[in-house]
Amino acid sequence: MFLLTQFIGLYVVNFYSAQENKLPLGMDQSEVPHTTKEYYGVFSSIVVAFIFAIILFFLLSRFHISFVLKLWFFLVIVIALTISFKAIFLKNFLLYSLIFALFFAFFKVYKNNFFIHNFTELLIYPGIAAVFVPLLNIWTIILLLILISLYDMWAVWHSGIMQKMAKYQMNTLKIFSGFFLPYASKKQKAKIKALRTLSPSKRKNKKIKVQVAILGGGDVVFPIITAGVMLVSFGLSYALFVTAGATLGLAGLFFLAEKKKFYPAMPFITAGIFLGMLLSWLIL
Repeated sequence: MFLLTQFIGLYVVNFYSAQENKLPLGMDQSEVPHTTKEYYGVFSSIVVAFIFAIILFFLLSRFHISFVLKLWFFLVIVIALTISFKAIFLKNFLLYSLIFALFFAFFKVYKNNFFIHNFTELLIYPGIAAVFVPLLNIWTIILLLILISLYDMWAVWHSGIMQKMAKYQMNTLKIFSGFFLPYASKKQKAKIKALRTLSPSKRKNKKIKVQVAILGGGDVVFPIITAGVMLVSFGLSYALFVTAGATLGLAGLFFLAEKKKFYPAMPFITAGIFLGMLLSWLIL
């Protein structure tokens, strides 16, 4: 799913990189940065906005204002899905793209459908990436990857913020910004099988806990943004090296990781991205 989202992201970013294809819903930037000073000015704004979003999330969660958080998720998802739907399926039909986005966002946020959740995740991050790619150049995205990786390590291994955010989203909001796949041990599968033999009335209040493998949305979107910047700046071949490197970094983490533990994925993904960048500049 990670790799598929990267390819979808490259397609969506490439679609909107054409001058005639504007971002919908007023998201298209009238002026994009051109000078180094302008790029670093935009970069500073992105970092400030990121910090503000984290603080706002914790304030809302601390005071249990869940309906505002759900509305926030809903609006972001609608915008991102509309951008992706327009690029992939409905190039000349913005209204239809918006209608489909509203439909899937509603079921994702308010009906908690597992299949719709993971399907929409494939399209949300490409839409988000299409907004940010024009605002960054190669140097600002490298700096952003370093900062995000350092934050990810601190948030997971030191403060535990990431674990708290993930658990709050899944347990309280019943939504999660990222991929998640439940998996059961042999013992749990046997319990589930036995439960299915009971009548609906007897199994109504029965619950079985299963493990969940999760990958945060940031771990998916930042590689797409980086590959998008490389695509716009140097071409598709360079972008594919970034995608391959990011996938290799994530695969390395999965290979080394232990079950029932949280890990910061961005340092591994960023290392893979930098390796991909270096190889692309050496080979191409």
